[in-house]
Amino acid sequence: MKNFKFILGVGVFAAASFFFLSADHIDAPAVQGGTSDITDFYAFQGEDTNNLVFVANVQGLLSPTASASASFDENVMIEFNIDNTGDNVEDLVIQAIPRDGKMYFFGPVAPGTTGLSSRVMTDATQTVVDITAYGESAMTETSNGITAFAGPRDDPFFFDFNQYSAIIAGDATAFNDPGTDTFAGTNVMSIVVEVPKSMIGGTGTINTWVESKSK
Repeated sequence: MKNFKFILGVGVFAAASFFFLSADHIDAPAVQGGTSDITDFYAFQGEDTNNLVFVANVQGLLSPTASASASFDENVMIEFNIDNTGDNVEDLVIQAIPRDGKMYFFGPVAPGTTGLSSRVMTDATQTVVDITAYGESAMTETSNGITAFAGPRDDPFFFDFNQYSAIIAGDATAFNDPGTDTFAGTNVMSIVVEVPKSMIGGTGTINTWVESKSK
């Protein structure tokens, strides 16, 4: 564990922003234009139905040129939170921290602290994957039943912002079918982790959310 602590320079991370019910795509004032902004969070059953997949996308609206030089911020940790008891407090976390071209995942594990500040759980199950460069085939790593990915991906979120603006202004009453994807051709930095359901526990229903936390 000392080796990981040395590599990561671990300390306390405090919440920079968090995502709960909707996408923000760099409109949160505290993080606008920064590396900690979360554009989307997805949680779904894996192709292997014994697994759950968690996805956090950050740094939205990257052009292909910007994607080639984009990188994860080594002072920002992405923390997936899992509540499996229904009290809206995280019982488990999965922490993702980039260092020197790799993404280090810790967990699922009970957090050292709950809430807006976190301690890196270096004694937890560890999964390390090389960060995929823009234009390269996706590189994944599987260990202890957990599969992980990190790197640039096409922004999966579809939203017709111009039509939305027209509706808000009272100049339209509905979205067009088909609409125009405002985010077409833009990319995000994506963090993906697939975890066996047996590591999540609980009764089959979970609450889950994601935070970006700055060191």
